[in-house]
Amino acid sequence: MAERSFAREVEDLRLGDGDTFRGEGILAITKALLQSGVSYVGGYPGSPISHLIDVLGDAKDVLDELGVVFQSSANEAAAAAMLSASVMYPLRGAVAWKSTVGTNVASDALANLASGGVTGGAMIIVGEDYGEGSSIMQERTHAFAMKSQIWLLDPRPDHECIVNMIEKGFELSEASNTPVMLEVRVRACHMHGYFKTKDNVRPSFTIKDALENPVRDLGRIVLPPAAYEHEREKIAKRFPAAIEFVKRHKLNEFIGPQDAKVGIVLQGGMYNNVIRALQYLGLSDAYGRTQVPLYVMNVTYPVIEDELETFCRDKDHVIVVEEGQPEYIEQAVNTALRRRKISARVRGKDILPMAGDYTSQVLLNGLRRFIEESEPRLLGNRPPAPDPSPVLALAEVQKLKQTVPERPPGLCTGCPERPVFAAMKLVEQELGLHHVSADIGCHLFSILPPFNIGATTMGFGLGPASASAFNVKAGKRSIAVMGDGGFWHNGLTSGIGNAVFNKHDGVFLIIDNFYTSATGGQDILSSRAKNPRRTTNNSIVKAVKGIGAKWVRQLDRTYDVGRLRDTLKEALTTKEEGPKIIVASSECMLNKQRRVRPQIDGAIRNGARVVKERFGVDEDVCTGDHACMRLSGCPSLSVKQLDDPLRDDPVASIDHTCVGCGNCGEVADAAVLCPSFFRADVVHNPNAFDLWRQRMTQRFIGWLQARRERQGAAA
Repeated sequence: MAERSFAREVEDLRLGDGDTFRGEGILAITKALLQSGVSYVGGYPGSPISHLIDVLGDAKDVLDELGVVFQSSANEAAAAAMLSASVMYPLRGAVAWKSTVGTNVASDALANLASGGVTGGAMIIVGEDYGEGSSIMQERTHAFAMKSQIWLLDPRPDHECIVNMIEKGFELSEASNTPVMLEVRVRACHMHGYFKTKDNVRPSFTIKDALENPVRDLGRIVLPPAAYEHEREKIAKRFPAAIEFVKRHKLNEFIGPQDAKVGIVLQGGMYNNVIRALQYLGLSDAYGRTQVPLYVMNVTYPVIEDELETFCRDKDHVIVVEEGQPEYIEQAVNTALRRRKISARVRGKDILPMAGDYTSQVLLNGLRRFIEESEPRLLGNRPPAPDPSPVLALAEVQKLKQTVPERPPGLCTGCPERPVFAAMKLVEQELGLHHVSADIGCHLFSILPPFNIGATTMGFGLGPASASAFNVKAGKRSIAVMGDGGFWHNGLTSGIGNAVFNKHDGVFLIIDNFYTSATGGQDILSSRAKNPRRTTNNSIVKAVKGIGAKWVRQLDRTYDVGRLRDTLKEALTTKEEGPKIIVASSECMLNKQRRVRPQIDGAIRNGARVVKERFGVDEDVCTGDHACMRLSGCPSLSVKQLDDPLRDDPVASIDHTCVGCGNCGEVADAAVLCPSFFRADVVHNPNAFDLWRQRMTQRFIGWLQARRERQGAAA
């Protein structure tokens, strides 16, 4: 099950001409695709566009009515390869994924697509996951767009602008026979707004039409000598056609008075933050009525030199606002102006940071310095701009930074992956350290405390491949960790298949939690639930055995820490050679709670008898050793200070967020720690037998307490 259902919201996708759409950016993007007459859509989930895939999945009825084909792709490469349908046929197609990691995976297909070019409009919607809150390496899509000559759209964060850029993006693709990328940042994906809708458009040429009328054009297939001609075509035909289209349809915007001596050239995606910074400087209002001229590049590649000349011709200074490094756009602006003998001085990364988020505060500081140095009279009298530095410099704040630890991401309460790493730590205590190759996914949090497991991570599903260099006969074996999502993404072939082929004598741990949990809980091939639109319940064990793996163990309850520990130890010490594969399976607790909690709450409201498990710690038994936390790290497991003057150390405590997974007790038992953990059954809507048993239990406990008091008095 996905993280969120859009069953109600997708009804807004049926809005017609003149209606007003109100909602989230992701839904606006979907509506724009349907208004553009798209024939097929695919993609792979990942922040910040995971919900786009979820919306398309929930909108199956709407898509079916229009004859639109949707596929939730196995990975980004599979999604990119879908766009080949637009190479020979006038089919409009769109795919989506998280960039830049998704673009890296899809690069082979994209490079071939861009070389041969397209007949129908082909659009790649990428979630530009850049900045402090990102979960990936800090790179930009811009480099790939330039490398393969794919036009890059970076629309102003406004629903109407984004919708218009999607519609025009398909036309641009067709006019220049070139695929188009459209990047949207996290805030744009999840912002709420409105726009006037149009009728959805059924594709004028369908997938069925293509199948019934096959076309083959050798000139669009990437083989010599056509590949060389593709390069010539890019420069001689496609590039000029794209520039002419962008200019004619005015995709870039000139905003504000154009007669000032200074100006700002900015990526469309930076518009809102630039306006907010200018507002703080007294040079704009919140609605974008700016006193400083803006050249908003909703198309960041190709750079339109004629427009730059028009904007900069009468200006003495311009600043380029370009988030991330290197300064591709700034270099292009400098080159264009020097070629045309425009003397305006170009500022940018000499004032603004080379890398990192361009927040309103960052832009405020940079733009203030730019205007003070180039046109200070613009500033005049203005309200004081917000400045957090005095507060941050306070002694109590500095002390707080030292005493409050950082809060890195971690596994959820009750996560079934937590006991896997607890078992690995127990084996480590017995057999010593082993090289561990980690992988992308929730399990990557194991590299952080309290587990501190994992030396490298090289890409989604590449955990086993990351250990391939360690295939040597030595005293210790390497360990590679991979999730079920990564396994089906590409780990089956690049990891397990590669290990089988090369007789890799290592241990490969596949953590199966039934979903691609890290991207929002979407179903995959091995999901245990029945999905009416997908084929699920495909066994990982059968898959690895099918490509030749011999030593395979399936553990269907990861909370059994003792069994996990013993299986890992066996894999690391057995004399049998070749890959040792352990598949550890338990349902993602977050997804399980999303499914089960409404059912339980409904049953309780309806008066049904419901038993909920809770775990606790006996304060009289707990010694305050806290080893349970060092081997668990569960967010619900904390410490509690007792009022007893004879007990100095705080004891372990389990708070109300406990989901009753039992991991803490299992870890304590497997590690032979202490018997302080107990399980309690909380009965809702008890029946007559429950009430009678409770009375009997209370009487018996009361008798035991009285007996103990009598014995104490006698002593």
